[in-house]
Amino acid sequence: MRRREFMAVLGGAAMAWPLAARGQQPEQMRRIGVLLSQVESDLVAQSYIATFAARLRELGWTEGKNLLIDYRWGGGNTSRMPPLARELVVLQPHALLAATAVSAVQLRQYTLTIPIIFTQVGDPVALGLVTNLARPNGNITGFTSFDFTIGGKWLQALKECAPALARVAVFFEPGNPSSIQYVTAIEAAASSVGVGLVPSPVQSETEIEQAFASFPAAGIGAVIAVPTAAVVRHRGEIITLAAKHRLLAMYPYRFFAVEGGLMSYGTDMANQFRQAAFYIDRILKGEKPSALPVSAADQVRTSYQSRDRKSSWADIAHWFARPRRRGD
Repeated sequence: MRRREFMAVLGGAAMAWPLAARGQQPEQMRRIGVLLSQVESDLVAQSYIATFAARLRELGWTEGKNLLIDYRWGGGNTSRMPPLARELVVLQPHALLAATAVSAVQLRQYTLTIPIIFTQVGDPVALGLVTNLARPNGNITGFTSFDFTIGGKWLQALKECAPALARVAVFFEPGNPSSIQYVTAIEAAASSVGVGLVPSPVQSETEIEQAFASFPAAGIGAVIAVPTAAVVRHRGEIITLAAKHRLLAMYPYRFFAVEGGLMSYGTDMANQFRQAAFYIDRILKGEKPSALPVSAADQVRTSYQSRDRKSSWADIAHWFARPRRRGD
């Protein structure tokens, strides 16, 4: 073989070797961080994370093979959120999932570069997370929990159940901008259906108990629980006390009804976590958060009533009005 031909073969082999070697190497590991405000034992939160992880697997991301996931749980304590957010940012993951509004706000405080996908956020504009839903123009995007006008639908459903209903208490979390906006939307609808509202700020179990104790004297006939971390965290007490005081109750998420609440109308949160996994997948493959619009809740809304999924509001009203039997 002549020298020129030999050098050409040698050069071709040298170029082929690193390509072959790269093909034999394991897939490049990606890392994501997940920040949740709930307690780790919360079965609903765990189911959402399981849905998120399952969707990632469907998209080709397997923990331990090409993906690492770091979880941090706030335990229902807002004071724990800042250091947990800082811990995740220090790990320099390729993307972050903020599973609540509190999580999103805290992560945003510590990074303006690592991509953040949020779920369960009422109004990301009011919270200062994004300036434009269609074009986030930053490192953060995600999925909103509700259109605030749903507050009017909650009130209308209660009125359909009990046409004589005159006063309704609204549980909300003071200091939470989204919480206040729900109350405002419900107030706007109240006059049209002839119902008086009693805003009831609650953050602790004690405040919830005190609120229910005051309702008989105030003539409260129903309760609306707007979606806040405190309401979700103390849902067991709210559901139990609403039943004990024989009050109609409207809840924002299906799991309230599953756990014994009278009725709910709201967003399919599990679907938000499936969609969040899709956004994470796109980011891990090179897309920017600014190219992914914030998705409105009306794209993933569902309704559910306890006792019987096919029941109408009138059926629920009948259940509410009938004499109680042992075990109800």
